Amino acid sequence: MFGALWRDLTGEAPGPVEFTGPESVLPGPYRVAAAASTSVAAATLAAAELLRLRGIDPGAVSVDTRHAAAAFSSEKLVRVDGEPPGDAWAPLSGDYRAADGWVRLHCNYPHHAAAVCRALGVPEDRAAVASAVATRDAWDVQEAVVASGGAAAAMRTREEWLDSPMGRALDGPLVVQELVGTAPARPLPESPRPLGGVRVLDLTHVIAGPVAGRVLAAHGADVLHVGAAHLPVVHPLVVDTGMGKRSAHLDLRTEAGRSALWRLIGSADVVLQSFRPGALAGLGFTAERLAAARPGIVLVELNAWGWEGPWRGRRGFDSLVQMASGIAWGAEEPRPLPVQVLDHATGWLAAAATMIALRNRAVEGGSRRVRLALAGTGRWLDGLGRVPGGSTVDFSEFLAETGSGFGLVRHVTCPGGMVPRPMWTSGPPLPGSAAAEWL
Repeated sequence: MFGALWRDLTGEAPGPVEFTGPESVLPGPYRVAAAASTSVAAATLAAAELLRLRGIDPGAVSVDTRHAAAAFSSEKLVRVDGEPPGDAWAPLSGDYRAADGWVRLHCNYPHHAAAVCRALGVPEDRAAVASAVATRDAWDVQEAVVASGGAAAAMRTREEWLDSPMGRALDGPLVVQELVGTAPARPLPESPRPLGGVRVLDLTHVIAGPVAGRVLAAHGADVLHVGAAHLPVVHPLVVDTGMGKRSAHLDLRTEAGRSALWRLIGSADVVLQSFRPGALAGLGFTAERLAAARPGIVLVELNAWGWEGPWRGRRGFDSLVQMASGIAWGAEEPRPLPVQVLDHATGWLAAAATMIALRNRAVEGGSRRVRLALAGTGRWLDGLGRVPGGSTVDFSEFLAETGSGFGLVRHVTCPGGMVPRPMWTSGPPLPGSAAAEWL
């Protein structure tokens, strides 16, 4: 399993990686724990390869499956001063029974909740939404909500998904990698850590992209997350995924905000973004202009539904991809995965692909673009097969506490064994607490 993934990422056979711990640490038939340990292994081995490029022996690379599963449960385990930092799910988010099946509505952002109510002609009340959904077909609800600017997905079977235009459009590599410009080889900065001296501009939100930035920070990168004061956030996820980062605010609606972002790009090594396809380019930040502004840059782009097909520009989240692709299908009601594995695995794989691209840049040069999608990760998970269901174990041995602007944060430590071990040097920052500049 891991060998096939590493060859997909690099075209090479992997070095040795030791996997420990049972796979039966999470419930359900999908190989979620295996996907977790394999994704963590890819990022850890990629970090080890960067150390070798520096002439440093990283020692043996290993992954504890229980630790990887804990990392994929991180937003459930995070605490601030001993208490959960809030509910990650808004009141209207969830699965609703329609006239002919089920549909999931994603309402974690106020404008998405408003879009649902606008599409259904009801007030922002869960009972009113449920009553309106119950009278309509699931597909009809999905399309009405999407047309209104919201996010929804009707539950389908695996066979229905695979036979759909969007399902068929996912044929292709799990990680798309391409050159987008020429540039001389750029050696890695001198550092005892895999990503020491590497600057990562994190323009992502929710889970997948922020997890990728969190992994890169654990291996020593200077990760600057850029958000905006006027945009809503899911507070528990901001706390959980902010480990080791700094946070700045820019308003890209303004010329001053866009100019400041161009200044950051001018000395960045990596730009990690999860805007909907075309959104960032629509502000003038096209791949071609980014590569011209910073030759040798690594562009990492994430989306929900893939880069081809009729849904490529549609809003989407892990839970919606599970519903639409048949992963959450149940004969009586939806049966979602025990963790947001599509998000977390996509984040870890994005971090692995980023480090591989940096290695290739150091040896061969060039500006590179890396693309991943939650739906592509779902297809990969589906292809790993099925196992007898396990059960969630005690993850307490993988927890630590770190101070932050929010308070004392209990969090999952970064999995993956090597020397030096991946770790964060700071807790999550308060949004907008740093200047929009590099260290």
